[in-house]
Amino acid sequence: MPWCRGVTILAPADALDTLRRQRRRVQVAMLDPWYNRGVGGSRDDYDEFLEALVKAAARIAGHVFLWGFPEIVGAVLPRLPAGISLVAWLTWYFKNCPSVIRGWRSAQMACLHLAGPRARLYPEHFLNDAQLERQRAGKLRYLPGPASVIEAPLNIGFVGRREQTGHPAQKPEAVYEALLKMTTRRGDTVIDPMCGSGTTGAVCRTLGLKAILCDESDRYLTLAERRLGVVRC
Repeated sequence: MPWCRGVTILAPADALDTLRRQRRRVQVAMLDPWYNRGVGGSRDDYDEFLEALVKAAARIAGHVFLWGFPEIVGAVLPRLPAGISLVAWLTWYFKNCPSVIRGWRSAQMACLHLAGPRARLYPEHFLNDAQLERQRAGKLRYLPGPASVIEAPLNIGFVGRREQTGHPAQKPEAVYEALLKMTTRRGDTVIDPMCGSGTTGAVCRTLGLKAILCDESDRYLTLAERRLGVVRC
């Protein structure tokens, strides 16, 4: 598989097919499917679909991140395949969510961090220089990792304009950065089989990681190509 400046963009394909064709082990699989409501439509077998995604991803990745609405994505927990378990229930919290509904306004998205027994975490990546020095001297009494609630505004209006691509469900790079800093070291590989506009690729490039990107939509892959300056391989 040819690498293009650390990022490989594959031809359009179904996410399950992409994961099942992957032969080489990777450190992280990022799964961000449509959420079975609104844009992207819905399907009656969504729970089974998520179960299949997680199983296919766990075959090749030490860490799996699965995004979705809390009340929907939680249904996959009783369906986890053998050898993978829940590390943390993460929440992305955003204050600037516009709404046309009456009542409670959704301001969060859930992300299940799943991993195998040998998958490593790197909380030291979040330490400042003073804390790292204390750690080297054996004087760091506790390891202050990041909070399980990640606060970052939606990329709408004037917020996050530098990152905006026109994708209807694009996440801020800051959200993915925290996930990948915790689970990878420089040079590791991340696969995202439903990459949308390429946020995973952008963050991988910033952190010195390799990325394998794909999406079912040719339109969204074109957005990713333009954003990353990479032609699909």
